[in-house]
Amino acid sequence: MPGRTLIIVGGPTASGKTDAGIALARRFATEVISADSRQFYRAMRIGTARPLEHELGGVRHHFLGHLELEDTWSAGRFAREAEAVLQALLTERGIAVVVGGSGLYIDALVKGLDPLPASDPRLRERLQRRVDADGLADLVQELARLDPVAAARIDANNPHRVIRALEVCVLTGRPFSEQRTEASDRTDMRIVRIAMEVARDELYARIDARVDRMMAEGLLDEARALLPHRGLNALSTVGYKELFLHFDGKLALPEAVALIKQHSRNYAKRQMTWLRRETAWHRARPDHVEEMASFVNSDASA
Repeated sequence: MPGRTLIIVGGPTASGKTDAGIALARRFATEVISADSRQFYRAMRIGTARPLEHELGGVRHHFLGHLELEDTWSAGRFAREAEAVLQALLTERGIAVVVGGSGLYIDALVKGLDPLPASDPRLRERLQRRVDADGLADLVQELARLDPVAAARIDANNPHRVIRALEVCVLTGRPFSEQRTEASDRTDMRIVRIAMEVARDELYARIDARVDRMMAEGLLDEARALLPHRGLNALSTVGYKELFLHFDGKLALPEAVALIKQHSRNYAKRQMTWLRRETAWHRARPDHVEEMASFVNSDASA
């Protein structure tokens, strides 16, 4: 058994991370820490493809459906909460598995966070009101003026990221990008990164099939029930935003479903860009569990 090892299972949405993480956790007799920030919210099960209890293969998962819609979590909060679980697993089992598509949250746990200023509730509320009134494009333009580097790199469709970058610029008087560092991995454990290797055409087919499955499972009704809460940051998420436009009469249902698929593919592209930032990823098909296990064991003997 490898000693004090953290296995990170990464990959774009619908690439098979969940099943791979379960298989590895069973293989090494440990538990899974979920780093998928979209699956944190209890009420958003179908639209985030959060697995049901019987789909977890008897493996305990941490940070799945543990938040209410009104709760706000940051990468820093996740890292602090997950650290306690991680240390317990390393002490008791010697190994832990982190599964997720949220690169910022994984980086917060394994690299740490830059010492950025705490959020200012009044400034954040003011920026959020501007998004609600005029959309996100105006804030993106302001960020481009204050910090062109950050504006070029940021996910311009993610209001939380744009607001945070702009908030740091305003609070510090300095560009957000100048305050970010290229942190290195922590050294108190071995870190083995395994990315799901799925051809682009196959991945897109998997995404389309997942969206169709979500609709068949009742995503439309789930989104309708969440409509009164649409202003919450948690619901600024692919799968819900498009159906809210349908409820507004701005999109026919087939158009909304097609847009969910398109936006999911765009999200997958951003996740793959994050994966390419790190050269240490081993790559494997999601069903090649023994190959993944060999990466863990070979790294241990290196």
